Amino acid sequence: MVGFCKAMAGGLLFTLSLTLLGWEVLGQGNRWGKKGVSGEATVYLGQDRDTWRPLMHTTANLSEITSISSSFQIRTFDPEGLIFYGDTKNGEDWFVLSLKDGFPLMQVNKKDVPVSVAGGPKLNDGKWHTLELSNQGEFVILVVDGSSRLVVGMQSKQLEVPSGKLRIALGGILIDKEKIIVQFKPHMDGCVRDGNWLNLSFPWETEVEELWPCYENIQPGIYFPGTGLAIFNISVFLPEADHGLKIGIWGNFSQMHGTILSIKAPGQELMFTLAAKSKEVTLTFGEYKIQMKDVVKRLVMTFQTDLLQVLQDFDEPKTTTVSISPVRHPGYLTTWRDGRLAIGGLLGEGEDNVGSQFLTGCLEKVQIQGRDLDLDLSVRHISISPHSCPA
Repeated sequence: MVGFCKAMAGGLLFTLSLTLLGWEVLGQGNRWGKKGVSGEATVYLGQDRDTWRPLMHTTANLSEITSISSSFQIRTFDPEGLIFYGDTKNGEDWFVLSLKDGFPLMQVNKKDVPVSVAGGPKLNDGKWHTLELSNQGEFVILVVDGSSRLVVGMQSKQLEVPSGKLRIALGGILIDKEKIIVQFKPHMDGCVRDGNWLNLSFPWETEVEELWPCYENIQPGIYFPGTGLAIFNISVFLPEADHGLKIGIWGNFSQMHGTILSIKAPGQELMFTLAAKSKEVTLTFGEYKIQMKDVVKRLVMTFQTDLLQVLQDFDEPKTTTVSISPVRHPGYLTTWRDGRLAIGGLLGEGEDNVGSQFLTGCLEKVQIQGRDLDLDLSVRHISISPHSCPA
């Protein structure tokens, strides 16, 4: 087996001694299907379902295939997630297209020989990009916006005539996830539209009762629709209590309603909440309460052992400092280290992650200890869009 790679039209070319993978048409068949969806439909890939399960799928006979190319548009701010899957021989040979760190990633398995290649332009800029997948002779080619290319090439001395079933799927895979060469987070906060999938005349099949909509325009941020929260263990951010805890939140607080942030230590009542209502933001820390009626663009809260400092960023920044009584709140940061921090809701009394007073609105950005918070690392309600908000 001989392998080599070289630059090709701004992309990568990988040639291996393999039979050309027949991934052009793939699917799951009718046993899951509940309703048909047009290939041209606009589809939100992050819809609620089992983590690796496809959102849509279809199956065709290789003999029915009249085109070995597919095209569609994709839009996302999410740097990682699964877009398209295909296989033959009931999953023995397969193909996966995803994003990793914002770049297209193609993974192929043929006769138990895996290949992966990533490159091309970053696609997580919130703009619509046109992707074209095609099988041209010995190569599987991904073309982005008509120019940048990512190529996987395969050769074999033995000619193999494709036959049997081909399966394709959006947003999920039909094989064990452990077979994936380069692991990644499958759920993508993104949309696809205007698909032409191998020129098939029959539609996708989906088992969901109703497809979630895609917003006409989006902006970077975290969108909470008022149905759930995201939870983190505070110990991740606070290895030592003496270091303090700094939390920054950006957004148009006048357009929010509900609990923005809550903190709870195990076995204790809620000690800290930040909530928005009627264009007023209220910060509650034990017996202390700060109400902010001006339109706030940014809040930075710094918790130290003996004080809480709140920076309110209006047109002219304002800082409020609250002295914390060591008698009423002895070693509270040490207690917090074993607790939980919730974004977008009020933490419940138990450990079952049940919350209330959920947030409706968009947070442009959240930072903890000076670093952007990644909601993909949280335990969160699936309705939350971790990378985009309606604009």
